[in-house]
Amino acid sequence: MPAVVVIGGQWGDEGKGRVVDFHSRYCSVVARYSAGHNAGHTIVNERGKFALHLVPAGIFYGNKTCIIGHGLVIDPKSLLAEVAMLSERGIDTSRLLVSERAHLVMPWHRIIDLADERLRGAAAIGTTGTGTGPAFHDKVGRIGIRMADLIDRARFRERLREVLEYKNRVLTGLYGEAPLDPDAIEREYAEFGERLRPYVADTIAVVQAAHARGEMILLEGAQGSLLDIDSGTYPYVTSSVPASVAAGGGIGIGIGPTAIARVIGVYKAFQTRVGHGPMPTELHDSDGETLREGGGGAPDTREYGTTTGRPRRTGWFDGVLARYTARLNGVTSVALTRLDTLSGFERVKVCVAYELDDQRVTTLPATLEAALRVKPIYEELPGWQHDITHVRALGDLPTEARQYVRRIEQIVEAPIDMISVGPERTQAIVTRDVFGAALT
Repeated sequence: MPAVVVIGGQWGDEGKGRVVDFHSRYCSVVARYSAGHNAGHTIVNERGKFALHLVPAGIFYGNKTCIIGHGLVIDPKSLLAEVAMLSERGIDTSRLLVSERAHLVMPWHRIIDLADERLRGAAAIGTTGTGTGPAFHDKVGRIGIRMADLIDRARFRERLREVLEYKNRVLTGLYGEAPLDPDAIEREYAEFGERLRPYVADTIAVVQAAHARGEMILLEGAQGSLLDIDSGTYPYVTSSVPASVAAGGGIGIGIGPTAIARVIGVYKAFQTRVGHGPMPTELHDSDGETLREGGGGAPDTREYGTTTGRPRRTGWFDGVLARYTARLNGVTSVALTRLDTLSGFERVKVCVAYELDDQRVTTLPATLEAALRVKPIYEELPGWQHDITHVRALGDLPTEARQYVRRIEQIVEAPIDMISVGPERTQAIVTRDVFGAALT
């Protein structure tokens, strides 16, 4: 059966986790394929509220194989803490598998991450400080340490000393930091390796075998397409390789592009961003604050980062960027999230183009200087004053809300098949069974 990829169409925080959680029921394999514990998904279900950073959102279904693919970099301590949290709350993690080819986040990565931001000064990227970026740098620089190394203590000792001799020179010579003790790191990480050993597997073989058996596979992206290192708002992007786009799904989990049949693009009904970088529709007024504090939506839907807790920058829906990422990813189906937040606004706005040097443009310029100068051109639509968190059918939405949904659909050029009106699993309007359609 074909695989389905769920990607974020904006700068992350679109609500991909709740979309993956909702659709996981149709799949036998749910796999994360990119990023690290710098990304986070919030899941609300009958068991409560969960913040996930590495474990796929399909973990709440006990009969799913959940895979952390080789496209991720993994902080062993963070992963073990997440597994412990899930186990303590009664979630079965026995079907979780971790790729033996996944690279590790090591202690020097976190130090370098923070030190680099200090050295950049005003030009700092605004990273999460988790060491994820430097771990990806080492991966492509061919000096990374992988999960297969970790669970072989002799091999790990050898690799650690090879890499740390070089890294200590970097830490002391470039950053003015104290050198790290290889013996202390070996002792700590040897314990991590023993505890993670039961989860480590050849996940490429597992995914390929599931595909050969005709099982449905859901590939879970992290972050958002506008943070892609090649096609995002460079340099304010992620270091993740494979990228935060659908094309990276097969690469990060071990299947070919012909195995992917559908791409679900997740878009928030307005715009948010954490960290620095251009955001043409950003609001610095009371409307922006209302969006950040959850507007007229469900309780506890304020806009603060799952991983960092940082307040998100907010703005009106950017149709220019939405169309761009929909085409970039080949989006076949859209999940529109947080529509309930817009309840209560008398008027809502959608950016349909930019003004740049007195010219109307419909793409975001590649250069940072020009991207920071564009001014949004808005289209205004009537708002709605009704609580929609209880709505489960498209026809029961206020006329103005339906009009807004249809306008977004026209701009993105893909059907909106799911609309979330709250954070809980059941707070969704589903207009088409995209997985059922994929099976026919």
